[in-house]
Amino acid sequence: MNTPKECGMTFPWLRALALSFALLAPAASAADLVRHTIGDLDAATPGEVRPGLLLMGGGDRNQDALRWFFERAGHGHLVVLRASQGGEIGVEFHDEVGGVASVETFVFGSRDAATDPAVLRALGRADGIFIAGGDQSNYVRYWKDTPVAAALDAHVRAGKPLGGTSAGLAMLGEFLYGAMDGGSQTSPPALADPLGAANTIERDFLHIDLLKGVLTDTHFRERNRLGRLIAFVAKAETLAGPGRTLIGLGVDEDAAVGVEGDGRARVFAAAPGAGAWVVHGGFPRGQREDEPMQLGRVEVVGAGVGSTLRLPSGEVEAPQFRREYAVRDGVLVALHQPLLVIHGGAGVERAGLSAEEEAAARAALADALRAGHRALMDGKPALDAVTAAITVLEDAPQFNAGRGAVFTHDGRNELDASLMDGRSGRAGAVAGVGRVRNPILAARAVMERSPHVMMVGAGAETFAGEQGLELVDPAYFRTDKRWQQLQRALEEEARAAEAQAVLELPATAWFGTVGALALDADGHLAAGTSTGGMTNKRYGRVGDSPVIGAGTWADARCAVSGTGWGEYYIRAAAAHDICARVRYRGDRLQRAADDVINAAIPAAGGDGGAIALGADGSVAFPFNTEGMYRGWIGADGVPHVAVFRGEELAEP
Repeated sequence: MNTPKECGMTFPWLRALALSFALLAPAASAADLVRHTIGDLDAATPGEVRPGLLLMGGGDRNQDALRWFFERAGHGHLVVLRASQGGEIGVEFHDEVGGVASVETFVFGSRDAATDPAVLRALGRADGIFIAGGDQSNYVRYWKDTPVAAALDAHVRAGKPLGGTSAGLAMLGEFLYGAMDGGSQTSPPALADPLGAANTIERDFLHIDLLKGVLTDTHFRERNRLGRLIAFVAKAETLAGPGRTLIGLGVDEDAAVGVEGDGRARVFAAAPGAGAWVVHGGFPRGQREDEPMQLGRVEVVGAGVGSTLRLPSGEVEAPQFRREYAVRDGVLVALHQPLLVIHGGAGVERAGLSAEEEAAARAALADALRAGHRALMDGKPALDAVTAAITVLEDAPQFNAGRGAVFTHDGRNELDASLMDGRSGRAGAVAGVGRVRNPILAARAVMERSPHVMMVGAGAETFAGEQGLELVDPAYFRTDKRWQQLQRALEEEARAAEAQAVLELPATAWFGTVGALALDADGHLAAGTSTGGMTNKRYGRVGDSPVIGAGTWADARCAVSGTGWGEYYIRAAAAHDICARVRYRGDRLQRAADDVINAAIPAAGGDGGAIALGADGSVAFPFNTEGMYRGWIGADGVPHVAVFRGEELAEP
C-alpha cells in the first residue's frame, strides 16, 4: 500500500484514499479489522526509545503531552488501537502534531482480530502504542486474555511507551471499570450500591508495574466522577481481598499525565486548574451489596502542573489541593470546605443599570458573601450563613428584596421569603408581609419555632413580632427607583386600557429575587430565597420564592435558589426538579441545572436563572437573561462576583 507520504502529501484526495484503504489480515473478515497507515513505515527510528506512560483525560488531545510521548517513542513508529471510527487519529498525530515517522491504526470489530498476525507484527515492532477512546467494554471483550493484551504487557516490559485517552486510559490500571453492562456509571448510583453489579470492575487485563494497585478514570471533573471513583475503589478493594490498599486516579478532560519509567509523573493541562485526582483507598471492608455506601473519611489529593505525582504509590509533591470527603447514605459530601453561593436576581440589563448602580450592587454582593463566610468560618451551620447573607441583600436597596422591594399596583410592598435545611428537611416561609424588615428571618422563625411551613400576610407579621423580629413602618421599604418603576408601569397599563389592547409586561417585570446557598464544614447544605415580588402586581399574587420546591430547595446532596418568572418555576417545581435529576437520574449538577433553567423553563414560556450547590462542592449558575447578579466565596474568604453574561467567574 502506498502511504500518503509516498503519494504526495500535497494532494488531499490521495491522503483520503490511503486512509480509507483497508488491508485485511488472513484471520479476520473485513468487519473484524481495518488498518490505516500514514507516514513511512520503513524509515529508521530517529531517536532513542524510552519507557513512559501517557494517561490522557479524554478531551481535545494536548499536543504538548503528545510531543512528550512521541519523544519517548524516539519519534519513530506508532501503533494506535481502537474499536470504533477510523484512521483520523493517525492523521492528527502525523500531520497536525508531527514528529513521528509513521502511524498504523487498527480498528477492531471482534475478538477474532486479536489473533491477527498483522496486528501482532505491528505491535511487536512498534516504538510506541496508543489506545484511543471509545467503549472500554469492547476493549475488555476483544483483548482480555488474548495475544494483544500479552503484546501490550511485553511492549511496556521492553521499555517502550504506552499511552491512552478516555477509554484507552480507563483500561490501563490493574483494576478497571469495564462498563460491561452497556452503560456508563454515574456517581449517585455508583455510591448507592458500590458493591452492586452495575459497578463492573475488571482485573487481570494488563499488568503494568507502575499501575499496580491503581484504578484509573477519565473525563473526571467535567463529568463529576469523584463519587463513582470512590465507589470503584471500594469494590476493587473488596475483590482484591484483605490487606490490599488501592488508589483511584482520575484525570480531567483537559489534562494528561506523563509518567516516566521510574514512576515520576507530571501533569499537562490545556485549561486552568485541570489536573489529576488521587483517591486514597484503604476503606473499611464492612460494605454490603444492595446498601448505600457509608464512609467516614476519604482523602483526595490534586496534582496540577506544578506537582509531581509518584506511581504506583499515589504520593503527590506540591499538591494542587488536599480535600476530605465523606459518604453518607450514598451521598458524597465535602468536609472542611465551606462554600457560599448567592444571587441577586436574574434579568439584569445593561441599559437599565448605571455605572454607579452596578458598582453598588457588586459591593453589596461582596458584603453579603463576607457576612455568610464569617458564619461558616466560625463553625456555624449552613443555615446561619444563608440567613446572614440574605439579610445583607435584603438591607441593600439595589435588589428586589427587603428594602429594595418593588411596589404592587396599590403602592405597597409585599415581601416573600423561604428557607430550607438540607440536613433535616425542615423548611419555613412567609408571603405577603409588609412590615418585617428581614423576611428571611421570619421564614426561619416559622421553620424553627412553629409547627408550620408557611405563614402569610398579617398573621405572619404577628408571629414575627411575637418572636422578637424587627417590624418597621412600611415607608422603610420605599425607594425612589422602585416607585418610578411603578409609575411607568401604571402609565403603560393606562395606555393599553385606552387603546383596548392587551398589556404585555416586559420580561423584567417578573424578575428580582435574592438567594443564598451554603455548604458548611460538616458537609451540610441550606438554601434561602427572598423577594419583593413583581412590579404592579395585583390580587395578592405570590410567586415561587416562598414556595418550597419551586424557588427554594435543599436536601442532603443538592441546594437551589431560583430567580425568574415565578409562575413557571412553580409549575415546574424547578428547584426540586434540579435536585431530583441529580438524585434519581445521576445527572451532574451543572447539567441538571441547565436542563431545567435553560431548557424546560424557556420551553414552557418562562425565563430566569438559578444558583445550585452540591454537597460535593460543585456549583452551577444557569441563567438565560442578559445578566444575573451572582457570586461565591470559599474558605479563603475572597469574594467572586459577576453580573453580566460572558463575565469570567472562576469555579470554586
